[in-house]
Amino acid sequence: METFRQSGESLAGRYFAYRLHPISVREWCEQQGGTPEDALTHLFARGGFPEACLADDPVQADRWRAQYIADLIREDVLEFSRVQELGTMKLFVELLRERVGSPLSLASIARDLAVSPATLRRYLDILQALFIVFTVQPWHHNIARALLQAPKVYFYDIGLVRGDDGLRFENAVAGMLLKHVQFLVDARGQATGLHYVRTKDGAEVDFALARDGELMQLIECNLGETQPHRAVRPPTTPARTAMPESRTGCAPSRAPAWATETRRGCPAPAAPSR
Repeated sequence: METFRQSGESLAGRYFAYRLHPISVREWCEQQGGTPEDALTHLFARGGFPEACLADDPVQADRWRAQYIADLIREDVLEFSRVQELGTMKLFVELLRERVGSPLSLASIARDLAVSPATLRRYLDILQALFIVFTVQPWHHNIARALLQAPKVYFYDIGLVRGDDGLRFENAVAGMLLKHVQFLVDARGQATGLHYVRTKDGAEVDFALARDGELMQLIECNLGETQPHRAVRPPTTPARTAMPESRTGCAPSRAPAWATETRRGCPAPAAPSR
């Protein structure tokens, strides 16, 4: 956590920040020697935080996660933000666990919790500062318009996601893409952003990597489908063209013509950061 920011001394220009992330599929395979499918199944059940991921049995992993959330809300949230409504914060986290991958309407949740949207916006900022959740903003040429649209929320710990394997898979992809994007920013100084795309006609792409105001790659996540979404299907690709039949069906694609009016050639997909 960014506890050094409370020290009162500015370190601007005197350090490089490197952000650490949970264990990824690639890291699990390299350390354990398993297949990507085995690693994904393990991460679905345990999450990527080392204490739970490397626990001797599932019971210990579940105990650690329950204690982790309780301590975060009871101690860290109270210490770093002076938030007193801990019960409301806990309910907010529980609701977010069921809304992974969907556009987040704070106004709707605020009505359910009988609080103001501004309060929930502050809670969301706190959860992001404590590295519990992160948001993916929609992509738009106009940044102001993008900020007006609803973001999607994901958890750093896959084990906190409440839903089917499809939601867990999307959350896992989001986390590993964020890890790659932040590696490009921290280690190479490349201003790269992670977004999702939604067009006026309702077509939606799960994730998009953008650099210098241009879309570079589109990523669609599917566990059960074998067809790419029409939004990422090139115009010349027949409708029957199938995605690779793999459980980890994450199909990267170059940005189609509708995504940007003036763009340079898209690079080949980069290897994920370690």
